[in-house]
Amino acid sequence: MNDQKIADAVAKVLSGFGGTNTTPVSDAPKVNNSPTSAAPGNMVSDILAKIMSETGKTSPSSDAQNEYVPSPTKCGWERSKSSESPNDIMVTDIVAKLLAEKHGGRVSDCSAPVGCPYKASDAITVAEGEMTTLGDGVFASMDEAVNAAELAQRQYQFCSMQARQQFIDGIREVTLVQDNLERISRMGAEQTGMGNYEHKLIKNRIAAEKTPGIEDLTTEAQSGDNGLTLVEYSAFGVIGAITPTTNPTETIICNSIGMLAAGNAVVFSPHPRATEVSLLMIKLINRKLATLGAPANLVVTVQTPSIDNTNAMMAHPKVRMLVATGGPGIVKTVMSTGKKAIGAGAGNPPVVVDETADIEKAAQDIVNGASFDNNLPCIAEKEIIAVDQIADYLISCMKKCGAYLVSDPAVITKLEKLVINTKGTPETSCVGKSAVYLLDKVGITVDASVKIILIDLPKDHPFVQEELMMPILPLVRVQTVDEAIDLAVEVEHGNRHTAIMHSTNVRKLTKMAKLIQTTIFVKNGPSYAGIGVGGEGYTTFTIAGPTGEGLTSPKSFARRRKCVMVEALNVR
Repeated sequence: MNDQKIADAVAKVLSGFGGTNTTPVSDAPKVNNSPTSAAPGNMVSDILAKIMSETGKTSPSSDAQNEYVPSPTKCGWERSKSSESPNDIMVTDIVAKLLAEKHGGRVSDCSAPVGCPYKASDAITVAEGEMTTLGDGVFASMDEAVNAAELAQRQYQFCSMQARQQFIDGIREVTLVQDNLERISRMGAEQTGMGNYEHKLIKNRIAAEKTPGIEDLTTEAQSGDNGLTLVEYSAFGVIGAITPTTNPTETIICNSIGMLAAGNAVVFSPHPRATEVSLLMIKLINRKLATLGAPANLVVTVQTPSIDNTNAMMAHPKVRMLVATGGPGIVKTVMSTGKKAIGAGAGNPPVVVDETADIEKAAQDIVNGASFDNNLPCIAEKEIIAVDQIADYLISCMKKCGAYLVSDPAVITKLEKLVINTKGTPETSCVGKSAVYLLDKVGITVDASVKIILIDLPKDHPFVQEELMMPILPLVRVQTVDEAIDLAVEVEHGNRHTAIMHSTNVRKLTKMAKLIQTTIFVKNGPSYAGIGVGGEGYTTFTIAGPTGEGLTSPKSFARRRKCVMVEALNVR
């Protein structure tokens, strides 16, 4: 690329990024290219000087001999001496530097970032008093947060895939520091009043370890007489992500990895009841990314999460995609915005047990799955549908595994009044509470060995029909496995989220899988195997049934783009 072409490219790209330079190429600063003229590359310096002047800078360098400029490695942030010929510097790196300087951004060398108070080897921490302060990705208003993320994403476009991998690895690393992992897990349980510390440790760990990264972004290639075509996954831009109170940090970790892997920046709108722990996680991520030389503010949020801030994020013109993980209300809202939306909504996972199952194992798996984080995960078993001939034995085995059987109608009525509100939906104050807590509220004292409350109920009972998200597990009896499968499809309500079946009859397992069409279908295991806990495969905490994506991964947060070279690069 000669000097004129480099100058033209720089001017054109910067103009496209909102710069004021619209000078035609023919009017660009002229350079005498004779052997006696100025040194090669003056044209580039002249055009950059003109552009920088128009954006409020007087020159491209305060000291031409000592100034550092981006080199063509990594993400346009690693720098080399400007004494190197400008012809050896990638246009994208120059653009990246100017964008950062124009907006007061950070320019770093990917190993010792300028202005970054942390080192890559430092233990990244956030003090108690810093969690909700401004900075490290936390902004006073949603508009500020989105604008910062939009600038960061424009800079991020010039990062190499190797740099992306380093940044994603950094998110995994800072999460898995034992002190950080324990802190966010404990705070998540304490601040929301839901779930338990031990299981949140597991969920945060698998979010960091098993969420896919850039390896998910596969490339398709087709070559022939007409040339070469590549189809690749490319970023959307700025993604607005709404996170739930049930999995606050798990969703932030998972979505940050997946969305950054796809080349995006992300603006989080956390649930207000999980404000402190959500902001803590976002600050940890930002401080770690700063040590690695990432563009500042790839992961941002607001200081005070609220419905108003969520609405502002959804309406913001710079937010190109919305991802909502939560109840049906918020999913419906993002789907009605007119923007590309991914909705991870509710589930009501049934677990079918037929006469061919290993009943003892099924009992243990069901108790473990239904009690996982006090039944908060939408993948957890919410009702059992058992063939009558094995139902009593299943109940007996479950009692040995930590189930407390409630058969007194008076106690069942008390539980109904406790956990179902006047609207017929789960009482929020009971969601994610332990079986011990719930039983105590109805006058029954048990020890910590009790994990779930088991009740034999008819299919039309609200405990069967509603997703309670608490360790109350109704059991419905049916005569045959076919009847069990049909009822499972009915009570799953078309959410297409998760279902479980315990059986050794492959044909019946296949039949249920085909009929119920859930994103996750676990055979002969606890429900959490479906997100990679004790089961093969990757983890996601955004399971998009309503909008059809199913298991989300970096591909879900990217666009498929085609690049075509005509009559070239076909070497067969």
